[in-house]
Amino acid sequence: MVVNAELEKMGYHPTNTVLGESELAEQISDFSEMEALGNVLKNVGFELIDDRRNQITEKIKTVAIALIHHSEEQPRQKYSEIIAKELHQDYTYLSKLFSETEQITIEQYIIQQKIEKVKELLLYNELNLNEIAWKMGYSSSAHLSAQFKKITGRTPTQFKNDDLAGRKSIDKVG
Repeated sequence: MVVNAELEKMGYHPTNTVLGESELAEQISDFSEMEALGNVLKNVGFELIDDRRNQITEKIKTVAIALIHHSEEQPRQKYSEIIAKELHQDYTYLSKLFSETEQITIEQYIIQQKIEKVKELLLYNELNLNEIAWKMGYSSSAHLSAQFKKITGRTPTQFKNDDLAGRKSIDKVG
């Protein structure tokens, strides 16, 4: 809503806005217009991504975040298939591009996002580890625990006992 409001104030017509990512009906070719738009977005906590490679990378992140943080249960379909379908691109190409721009693989990014969601669920204290493992698409709580410890250096129980330590905001993961 913030992005749309700022774009409309500047006279643009956003056609599709999802998680802060917006497409415009018009093409912006003037450098000074792009710079002004970038400054306006920066002032409200967003950034203008005009490089095609970075746009694709951000779309991959948006799909992953939506699947992991904004879905009731994790898809049983492979993330690679979902991402390729959503972006209408070959996954091998997307994976290579993502690795080059982010210095981690899509799989590593997804695991990091899933672990952050697990931390959140642990702190809510509404589900046990088996339920969290199922909800997050892990084959078992043992698999979840092993991956959790590999990423955080602590077991889920140790994390929970340490309370809020180690939490990152979604946009700081990766």
